[in-house]
Amino acid sequence: QVQLVESGGGLVQAGGSLRLSCTASGRTSSNYAMEWFRQAPGKGRLFVASISWSGDYTYYADFAKGRFTISRDNAKNTVYLQMNSLKPEDTAVYYCKANVGAGYWGQGTQVTVSS
Repeated sequence: QVQLVESGGGLVQAGGSLRLSCTASGRTSSNYAMEWFRQAPGKGRLFVASISWSGDYTYYADFAKGRFTISRDNAKNTVYLQMNSLKPEDTAVYYCKANVGAGYWGQGTQVTVSS
């Protein structure tokens, strides 16, 4: 079992920045990749970014490239999503996912970008 808790969401103006955090507890001794997804109102859940256990490999959705940066601190069991140059269309609930076993999700954190 892995428990994930996201934080760092909030209301920001277009062009602003936010840093989301996702802290894991429970089965933290396993090596696993982490991912961020987002879900806008009335839309499906979309992949945003992923990072390998070592942090050496990252992958981004096209809309996140150049604006978002995923990183992790394994000593703190935490993965981050730095989001810059935010746009109103980035408004969504952001979820982190641990790629271990069947996969574990956090409860999500709301990001609202005003125009």
